Amino acid sequence: MMVKSRLHIVVTAACLAVGGCADGAKIVQQHDSGGVVVYPFKEGQGPMLSSFRKDALDIMKEKCGGRSYGIVREGETKSRTRALTPLGGSDVEGANELIEERRWGIQFECK
Repeated sequence: MMVKSRLHIVVTAACLAVGGCADGAKIVQQHDSGGVVVYPFKEGQGPMLSSFRKDALDIMKEKCGGRSYGIVREGETKSRTRALTPLGGSDVEGANELIEERRWGIQFECK
């Protein structure tokens, strides 16, 4: 039991160190001339310094076929809560840890 507890702590720390085990930037809405991209960010770091922001900008550039784009608006969007399950499962009820991911959205239009 003690080994599972220590393993859970190590996995949790590793996940937080590499961005919270979060999904990266992804396009959630798209149309012919633009769309909306979202990405997770950590509270202490903020959305502008998130390592996923560059990925979001790359997605927008790719969607626009390498052409330029304009940001229509951006801001915090609906966060996501998910359970972090210890490796190997757990015999203890309620042993999953809930993690809230804050997310930033960028609405853009291709030029």
